Amino acid sequence: MYKRINWLVIALMLILALTVPVSAAPVDRPVGGSFDFVRFATFNASLNRNFAGQLVTDLSTPDNAQAKTVAEIIQRTRPDVLLINEFDFVEGGLAAELFQDNYLSVSQNGAEPIEYGYYFVAPSNTGIPSGFDLNNDGSVGGPDDAFGFGFFPGQFGMVVYSRYPIDYEEIRTFQLFLWKDMPGALLPDDLSTPEPADWYSPAELDIFRLSSKSHWDVPILIGNKTVHFLVSHPTPPVFDGPEDRNGRRNFDEIRFWADYISPGPRGSYIYDDEGQTGGLEPGSLFVIAGDQNSDPLDGDSIPGAIQQLLEHPLVNTKVTPSSEGAVQQAALQGGANTTHLSDPAFDTADFSDTAPGNLRADYVLPRKNLQILDAAVFWPLNTDPLFALVGTFPFPSSDHRLVWIDVRVPGNGSR
Repeated sequence: MYKRINWLVIALMLILALTVPVSAAPVDRPVGGSFDFVRFATFNASLNRNFAGQLVTDLSTPDNAQAKTVAEIIQRTRPDVLLINEFDFVEGGLAAELFQDNYLSVSQNGAEPIEYGYYFVAPSNTGIPSGFDLNNDGSVGGPDDAFGFGFFPGQFGMVVYSRYPIDYEEIRTFQLFLWKDMPGALLPDDLSTPEPADWYSPAELDIFRLSSKSHWDVPILIGNKTVHFLVSHPTPPVFDGPEDRNGRRNFDEIRFWADYISPGPRGSYIYDDEGQTGGLEPGSLFVIAGDQNSDPLDGDSIPGAIQQLLEHPLVNTKVTPSSEGAVQQAALQGGANTTHLSDPAFDTADFSDTAPGNLRADYVLPRKNLQILDAAVFWPLNTDPLFALVGTFPFPSSDHRLVWIDVRVPGNGSR
């Protein structure tokens, strides 16, 4: 998955890069050297499929229209480190490799191909049968009774691509962490009984996993530094009842990273899938990324859910990714957008205009000592030729938009 690079050409490209704004960054930078910035991104690309094996079939040729559009968005924005949500898990990474070889490595509408030498995939809780009636509808089975909503194991999974080396030996996954093992967990309550927090039976709580997909700590080696790419995709806080079981789970899935990055005893309860305990080592560099399914002020998430990260003392929020296209579409669509409290410039998802309207759902949040040089949401104005990549419903790519930030990694000789 590597390509040889002519270093004279690279030198000329770096000189050219100094003459354009950082946000343009149309050329690849050599991996392993000193750079002005590293671009981290998240993209809920809606590359999930209705049946197991369908994604492999779609990606086995270079002709799938949606995959071509998603790939072009990635080629136009050129992230160095990228999380893709809603990318079905396929054992052995076959789907991830097919997407690289047949789409990312192939020019889409004249865009420069992009090569990721490293990727990571792992199982998702989605679609794995729990054996219990988790939605309390009187029957066992189906997507609502899986450990995470899904019609087959791995549906709505995720993949990390990186142009920098991944420290595979140090990856931590938290797919199996039990919700009840989080101190003060917001376990849902069956409102028809006097007992508290009893929506799930004791037997169900003994197997119920916090992550609706998974939480991953993927260490990225950037020069002489390691940046922990902390990725997840909390469940939408809807599709439930007055017990708000999905809203509560969403809140605690977001809280997991807030606890994980906090020094001291706050994250001591955490254990990973290999049995290692504790949170992130104090002082570690990190970037939190993913579709968090939570807007700061609008939508259906529990108030304060995403603020657990946005207001965390270690998280850098000095620059918020934004776009002009989101403002334009909120105004054109009207509906629920007219009553929103959040700034539409920060929206990252184009949802129903009746409810909940367009929301900020996708985040890339670095540690405070990672200086943010630039940031954006890829949502062009409808007068921009690239608007066709995002479009309007039914979307040619996804109902979410790619979000990126450029950061300077300290101690690597960046200019």
